[in-house]
Amino acid sequence: MNEFFPDSEFIILENIYCSGGDLLHQRDLARIAGASLGMTNSILKRLVQKGLITVKKLNSRNVQYAVTLEGINEILRRSYRYFKRTIRNIIFYKDALDEYIQQAKRFKINAVLLVGISDLDFIVEHACHRYGISFLKAVEAQTAREAMGGHTFTIYAEQIPEPAGAAARKDALYLSRILLSNPAAP
Repeated sequence: MNEFFPDSEFIILENIYCSGGDLLHQRDLARIAGASLGMTNSILKRLVQKGLITVKKLNSRNVQYAVTLEGINEILRRSYRYFKRTIRNIIFYKDALDEYIQQAKRFKINAVLLVGISDLDFIVEHACHRYGISFLKAVEAQTAREAMGGHTFTIYAEQIPEPAGAAARKDALYLSRILLSNPAAP
């Protein structure tokens, strides 16, 4: 079975629940879930077979979907698992980044520069605050580094690829390296 299927199933189930009984067409659900119309039809049939939704025919062209109590329980179970995985990931990233920032402090670094836009910026900023290191953000590294002078540890956002040989640098960290090392990441 395709890994895409369970995520699409959850998205469809959740959107039916959130619609509050409003009329949703399969085409709308397919667009929302990023699935084909045929895949959406299969998912809806599967949700009915599992007892997670009911289907009521309104007329020859329209049907109404409703989430059952078992469907609500499934949404809660999946949301809880997602929440737990998110918390585990945050803890993993916090610990890893904390270690780098702590090491930077030992090497007398007085500022950390985050280059690019990162989903982890709040974790980096918190670690810097904790160790008494200035935290700065910039879109582009060279200009910011020139303005700051020496003793700066540069962290590159997740979307910035790590160039060959960058792992040996002691004054920089590529968040993509930490993300790839996370055993809990999907």
